[in-house]
Order: sequence, then C-alpha cells, then structure tokens
Amino acid sequence: MKSLIPQTIAPPFARYAHGAVSDPGASILVTSGQLGLAADGTIPDSTQAQAQICFANIDAILTDAGARRSDVLRINAFVTDRAHMAGYMAARDAWLAEVTTLPASTLVIVAGFTRPEFTVEIEVTAQAPSPT
Repeated sequence: MKSLIPQTIAPPFARYAHGAVSDPGASILVTSGQLGLAADGTIPDSTQAQAQICFANIDAILTDAGARRSDVLRINAFVTDRAHMAGYMAARDAWLAEVTTLPASTLVIVAGFTRPEFTVEIEVTAQAPSPT
C-alpha cells in the first residue's frame, strides 16, 4: 500500500493521507459502519470510548479477512456534532499510532444515527490478501 500526500497541496490536518493506493493483486475489503455498541450491549457516554469500540470491531473484521490496520486504505467517520470531533480524532490517531503508511480519511457531521446515544460511526475500506 502507498500513501499519497502530494507536496503541491496543503498537508493533511491530522494523522491521515490525502489518498492511498492498494498493492497490486490485493482484494478490496469494505466494512459496514461500526457503532460504539459494546459486546454486552452497553453504549459508552463519551465519543472517544464509542470510537474505540468501533475501531476494535474493525480490528476483528480485518483479522477475519487476514488484514491489519496497515492495510486500511480509507476511513470514513461520521459524528453527530462538532463537539464529538476531538474524541473521535483521539481514538483514530491512537488506532493509527503504529501504522507508518497512512490511509485516506474523511470526517462528516451528520444529523444522527439509529439511536440518539450513538455519537460516532466508522467504516473502512482496506486491502486484503487475495484468496488462493
């Protein structure tokens, strides 16, 4: 995978790349949007804690596909208010802390989700090893 950060445009605002290209021959993996719903059915109050659950769920999906965080090409995240951006970004940056080739990332503010207690939803597109 290759991060794309052209020197002719303004740099990214945070820990992400403007674009990412998959390795030749890799399969594409897409996840559904993950919400901050713990396995026991609880929903944390903080956006950062919800985002940590989202990213833990994404780790499980990546693992099932034989992929890793470093295979993520794009992160799409949605929060319900600007006030939730910092919590999400802290969780994202921690999740990407050990990743050297950064994915593209988009953050959108939306009106809401299926339940009002959810403040963040995250989906990713990744490369995965092609089945043999």
